[in-house]
Amino acid sequence: MQSAVCPGSFDPLHNGHVEIIARASNLFDEVIVAVSPNMHKRPMFSVEERMEMVQETFAYVRGVTVRPLGEGLLAEFCKAHGANAVVKGLRDAKDLSYETPMATMNRHLSGLETIYLPADGRYTHLSSTLIKEVHSLGGDVSEHVPRAAQRRLAERRHEA
Repeated sequence: MQSAVCPGSFDPLHNGHVEIIARASNLFDEVIVAVSPNMHKRPMFSVEERMEMVQETFAYVRGVTVRPLGEGLLAEFCKAHGANAVVKGLRDAKDLSYETPMATMNRHLSGLETIYLPADGRYTHLSSTLIKEVHSLGGDVSEHVPRAAQRRLAERRHEA
């Protein structure tokens, strides 16, 4: 069985993420979406809430599971879950230059390969940071996020 991990913070999940995960599910028997705590940013949603967004969005897609990445190395997570590869979406050359050293280190550490999928042009402008910024300033991001994220963003707006 061919298994891959799609790691990310998914804070919040947006349609660019959804597109990459869906395409990965067509390439691999199993796709594990590994939700990271992202220690470099202050998250809007807890890891559990982000996992729920992904689970709700992919509830009817065969072979997609969601797990917390935890604090350890991605290479170790992949080994523990029997994954053959990591799948990453790339929006542009900046993403490639950011991802390549990590992919090289993962291959060095464990032989783990990274598969890059170019983002669909409809989503190359999306980032979770931009979604949060536009949302926090009162903008409508509903066409850029799945329903599970729309609902949680609306709840956050009403809590503020």
